[in-house]
Amino acid sequence: MSAALCLDEAALQALAPDFGVLPFDRALQREALAGRDVSGRLWIVQADPADTDLVDGLGGTLDEPFDLCRADRDALTACLARHEATHRMVGAGELADEAAPLDADGGEDLSLRRITGDASPVVRLVNATLYDAIRQGASDVHLESRPGGLAIKYRVDGVLNQAGSVAGTAQAEQVVSRLKVLAELDIAERRVPQDGRFKVQAGGRAIDFRVSIMPSIHGEDAVLRILDKAHLTRALDGLSLETLGFDGDTRQRLRRMAAEPYGMLLVTGPTGSGKTTSLYALLSETHSGQDKVITIEDPVEYQLPGVLQIPVNEKKGMDFARGLRSILRHDPDRIMVGEIRDPETAEIAIQAALTGHLVFTTVHANNVFDVIGRFMHMGVDPYNLVAALNGVVAQRLLRINCPACTAPRPPVPEILAASGLAAAPADYRFCAGQGCSQCRGSGFRGRRAIAEVLVLDDELRDLITSRAPLRVLKEAARRQGFVSLREAGLALVRDGQTTLEELNRVTFVA
Repeated sequence: MSAALCLDEAALQALAPDFGVLPFDRALQREALAGRDVSGRLWIVQADPADTDLVDGLGGTLDEPFDLCRADRDALTACLARHEATHRMVGAGELADEAAPLDADGGEDLSLRRITGDASPVVRLVNATLYDAIRQGASDVHLESRPGGLAIKYRVDGVLNQAGSVAGTAQAEQVVSRLKVLAELDIAERRVPQDGRFKVQAGGRAIDFRVSIMPSIHGEDAVLRILDKAHLTRALDGLSLETLGFDGDTRQRLRRMAAEPYGMLLVTGPTGSGKTTSLYALLSETHSGQDKVITIEDPVEYQLPGVLQIPVNEKKGMDFARGLRSILRHDPDRIMVGEIRDPETAEIAIQAALTGHLVFTTVHANNVFDVIGRFMHMGVDPYNLVAALNGVVAQRLLRINCPACTAPRPPVPEILAASGLAAAPADYRFCAGQGCSQCRGSGFRGRRAIAEVLVLDDELRDLITSRAPLRVLKEAARRQGFVSLREAGLALVRDGQTTLEELNRVTFVA
């Protein structure tokens, strides 16, 4: 049928919404509805027939034909609001549990009634965007200024995906201003970066957003980091090194270092590589209640029973260094420091490891060998560093092929060459996801951790204190069974769990 056909409110009410085809949050944001008539025929109803991006996207993922039509914008909004109960049953999950008690801390209300009923289009758009991002499991929301408006992207499984757009520079500025209001930032200041945070209520639980506003040539960009503490805490139940996907040898090395009576275990990697999650998995596995465990983090991402967890508050003068000094007077056995950012924190953490405490911490570096140089740059004495250090772990998260649509796919010669392979190894089972509704057409579903582990022995300690060349350090590490990140990732490619393209995106091609 023609997209020019316009459905009235009664015809809309007669359609049974299919939120599996077009999720509620996306339908609300795009002012559209996927519904079925009494014969089961699929209809896509839009308020704006010119929105071809939605139709093109659905056409690439659906296996069945559908008819296009349009409807009045107010009628569509009212129709979506009436189907709140259906939305709860089909896929809203915990977010739609509006009966749950609200957190005492308050915050912006992201309930369905607020999204559909707010009089301000900008407030409705911002709330729907946040709601959509939470439902999709996004870690970040990017709002990027363009000459003609604003692009909205979600980072899901470590990759940015286009989620929507805002037409017109005036409305784009209003959206960024709305975020500034939520984060209590200066809405008149558009020339310098600003950072803040705010809290929302969704499904009866509080969700934190950290906001970064950055000026650009087309206006202002905003990036929001999503921190759903309640969801993360529930995910912590049953969290272990096995559930994170580490191989057997890596798990054995990590557990051995985490069981030492004192010393320091360092985990390194870029932002979002799962460093804190790995440390919490180790703490969960080893915490028996007989040791005093204290953490200091910015912010506290998980809530562990029986563990004293301290949030950093730099505005009040509570930074990592000051908090760590206080922790040492609190009779701890194990300490977790969220991140080492400065020489003072590094020195205190090393001294704690040298005086009978087991210290877990993270630092930003590309691999296990770069960590040594990072500490040297901070002015840390090499002898104290190697005396305190039990080992270093560098990790990354690789997207895994979608199990529903994975099929054999031999790599083309260009990909093999870009991956440093002269030819396809005979023992490799090359596979790739073809894209389906379960993986939103990406071919990937979920992520798995890979790691390289450097356990310090006497030979490595001597080489580090004598400032031996990197080549010599790597040769000594190889002799003790060191496996690089690249090699750990290639093992997953060999087993058909991920692709060479994904491995090249995450690891360095030697």
